[in-house]
Amino acid sequence: MMSALQPEMDSAVNPHSTTPSSNSSNTNSDLTYSCDGRVYCSEMNSCEEATFFLNNCPNTKMDGDYDGIPCENQWCSR
Repeated sequence: MMSALQPEMDSAVNPHSTTPSSNSSNTNSDLTYSCDGRVYCSEMNSCEEATFFLNNCPNTKMDGDYDGIPCENQWCSR
């Protein structure tokens, strides 16, 4: 049973996994992340992962200047 706070996930993807999983093709748009309670840049592994969390997960603390780009010092440098 899925709680109201969990995003709908493909049944083949472990909703508790923080490792991106890919479908048959290997493009960035196929990577899947899940909201798992991480909120800080130090808990991320890539700019793409931080961006997913910023755009899809509640209570993140990854965009101090509110410009829409997370973790600029750690992962998403300009």
